[in-house]
Amino acid sequence: MTRNAAFWVLLSLSTFGPARAEERLALRVSPRVAFAPANLIVRATIAADKENRAIEIIADSGDFYRSSEIQLDGEQAPKTTYSEFRSVPSGAYTVRAVLKGSRGQELATTEVQFQVVATGAR
Repeated sequence: MTRNAAFWVLLSLSTFGPARAEERLALRVSPRVAFAPANLIVRATIAADKENRAIEIIADSGDFYRSSEIQLDGEQAPKTTYSEFRSVPSGAYTVRAVLKGSRGQELATTEVQFQVVATGAR
């Protein structure tokens, strides 16, 4: 195998390979960069666990805040949950996912940064 081919194989494995077994929660926001007002899709992937009772998704820019909480049914809950935030104004955002247990305790958390760009005047 050439060095170039080996590089692409390693890159694809590191980029698209399976999540680590110990990872309880993963988060993706699309698009990563959008023009305001933006509609954002947030996808949270959750490892099956009997303790999983809710996931809270929070979008915060300092000037704008929106959150959504989805109830989960432990091991029976879907592996992937989706939230949509509509008409999000321009700004630098942090989207945070918090996986919660039966007593509301935090089981896992992760966050993603993204940008909503202002459009020019019309």
